[in-house]
Amino acid sequence: MTAGKDTRGKSLLTTREREVFELLVQDKTTKEIAEKLFISEKTVRNHVSNVMKKLNVKGRSQAVVELVRLGEIQI
Repeated sequence: MTAGKDTRGKSLLTTREREVFELLVQDKTTKEIAEKLFISEKTVRNHVSNVMKKLNVKGRSQAVVELVRLGEIQI
């Protein structure tokens, strides 16, 4: 099994979740991410929260570390 993928090669993240986290690792704020992706700040927070639940971690930085470890995102 490839890191960051399930047995079918499918990514752990949705396309939008990946976009949000790729901007997060560029040190963008929730507001900046929302503006860039044309979504609300609440939606950005929901995406972050959903990823944290998927990974069973307690914070954004832990989520980033885990996503990098799994090969889902790059810094």
